[in-house]
Amino acid sequence: MNKPFVICQNVSKTFDDAASPLAVVNRLSFTVEQGDILALLGPSGCGKTTTLRLIAGFERLNRGQIEVADRIVADDYTHTPPEKRRVGFVFQDYAVFPHLSVFKNIAFGLERKQQKNGRVSEMLALVGLDGQEDKMPHQLSGGQQQRVALARALAPQPDVLLLDEPFSNLDAALRGTVRQEVRDLLKKSGTTAIFVTHDQEEALAVGDKVAVMANGHIEQIGTPEEIFHQPRS
Repeated sequence: MNKPFVICQNVSKTFDDAASPLAVVNRLSFTVEQGDILALLGPSGCGKTTTLRLIAGFERLNRGQIEVADRIVADDYTHTPPEKRRVGFVFQDYAVFPHLSVFKNIAFGLERKQQKNGRVSEMLALVGLDGQEDKMPHQLSGGQQQRVALARALAPQPDVLLLDEPFSNLDAALRGTVRQEVRDLLKKSGTTAIFVTHDQEEALAVGDKVAVMANGHIEQIGTPEEIFHQPRS
């Protein structure tokens, strides 16, 4: 059993509203072991994406503590900026730069020395886009754009990769294939990952563990088999 690589302890996030403050994440606690994929599963508005944004550093927590790779990145006194957290993020709409080639998209977050060392070529091979480096995003399919976004996030070798509804923009026929590809890529690269979905089938297919969220907290966390056969709610 690997040691916990991501630790969230009693994490809370409140968005101030003039009428009444709204606790979007409420005393949330979970761990992710190194090399594991955790699926955060729940309906819209349950706090899944806010949880990812707190881990990435895009939002500041109100209470609690977040630890990534043995470093406290957020607590009552600490807020490590996103660029210093070694956390990769794949957005729901991929956010591939439309004016940059596949090569330049993947190279975007790399230092020049890393580019010279062939990191981009390594990533192209990993995601199965050899020979596509000069193409522009509009020349690619949705599944290929998703793989470019994944390669760009993995290229700087983040400690953790966060994926926000990564398959929701793909049509149904492509979704199953791409999610299996993504799972295989994450396992091949040994990447610790957390991804958000409202699709039960997706969570059970991709996650090593599934955390069921509701109203800002986790109702149950376990293997896909445990969640499916022994639901607590």
